Amino acid sequence: MRAGATNEPALFNGVLNMKRTIAVCLGLLALVSPAAADSPAAVVEEVQGKVTGVEFMDYVTPKAVIKIGDGGSIILSYLKSCRRETISGAGTVIVGTEESAVHLAEVKAEKTNCDSNQANATTRETSGVAATVLRSVDNSKAASSVQAQLTLYGASPLVEAKGRGKLIIRRLDVPGERQEISLGGTQLKGRFLDFASENVALAPGGLYAATFKSSQIVFRVDAQAKPGATPIVGRLLRMQ
Repeated sequence: MRAGATNEPALFNGVLNMKRTIAVCLGLLALVSPAAADSPAAVVEEVQGKVTGVEFMDYVTPKAVIKIGDGGSIILSYLKSCRRETISGAGTVIVGTEESAVHLAEVKAEKTNCDSNQANATTRETSGVAATVLRSVDNSKAASSVQAQLTLYGASPLVEAKGRGKLIIRRLDVPGERQEISLGGTQLKGRFLDFASENVALAPGGLYAATFKSSQIVFRVDAQAKPGATPIVGRLLRMQ
């Protein structure tokens, strides 16, 4: 190669690869419906170093852009696909509906145990179903036949309960177990109460009902659930 000449084939291939990456990202975004773009797709479980666009325990929607600086990293957990991504190194992340499109940064992905129903917060409809279930249990005591609305795969829930109010968690299949926690709005980011940080765990296999303000949900703790700070996406209980 002549002195001062550039490696044109290598340069061309680099530009081509970058264009392909951008095209893939744009293609993924084109598949996202407007409705999906408005709904939370993933939760940010961890942020390390220089990261712009998100903070710890933020919900992110499809098409959101996250930039990671040198030495930075994030952990994203998708609510529907149960895909948990550890993304590290300088690069750009575009949030999808079930996985991220990542440019330059390194991605290590794994499947975790989670219930895709937690992609939706407890709505008026789900609370209504829970209320009906609770009335039937209180009247007949037949908790063994109750179908839970959600399964948690960690025994120490991370409860999303925004603002002030009383959080009540009672066990349905074993009489007498009941917890009442008065929340004053000082929970993490004003809405997250982590049972793991309080060294509190529910019983694996147990059937429970949670109530906060007008929200209610009936959930079961998986029989293999472990206490403590297990992956957030598997123990998230959204009371909104």
